[in-house]
Parts: sequence; C-alpha cells; structure tokens
Amino acid sequence: MDVRDASSMRSFAAEKMRKVNLFETERFFCDIYCFEPGQEQKAHAHEGSDKVYFVLEGTGLFQVGEDERRLGPHQATLAEAGTEHGVRNPGPDRLVVLTYMAPKPS
Repeated sequence: MDVRDASSMRSFAAEKMRKVNLFETERFFCDIYCFEPGQEQKAHAHEGSDKVYFVLEGTGLFQVGEDERRLGPHQATLAEAGTEHGVRNPGPDRLVVLTYMAPKPS
C-alpha cells in the first residue's frame, strides 16, 4: 500500500502557487495545491476531464463557470469537463487544496 502524509508534503513558494503530486496513474492525478496569500490559479478549462477541489486548510475563492464562492476547510467543489474554473487565495492565511482530476489530461 502506498501511503502519503499530505501535511508533511506541503510546499509554498513566494513567486507562484505550488503543485505537489500525491498520486498519479495513467487515468488520474491527485495533487496538493499550496497558495500563499494573493496567489491564484487563473481560470481555465479541461475538455474531457473533471476536477475536484477539496480545501484542507485556509479559505479560498473558487470559480466554477459563472459562480464564485468562498470555501473553507472540509468544503469541496466540482468543475465538470469543459467548465472554466480557478482558485484565488485572498489571504491573510495560506490555502492548501487537495485536487483530483480524471481522466488525467494528456
């Protein structure tokens, strides 16, 4: 069994949000996205892949389609394939998000 400790794998950078891979197969990936205050993942879309964001710590502004909401720990949202989505950390604390995507984009 492959086990990862997501808390100890967190990684932050001043210049941009960090993506830390937990698991990846040919069918999906599961990452931790680590945002310092003010950092963001610009809105984008993936044709043919669904993405789930699950907040581990902090609070972020999540955009899915035309909707934008503030989510905190233990809240999740789904961006279905083809739907524009993005994340912004308005601060003042760090934001850590578990991200799962399937099928894995090519």
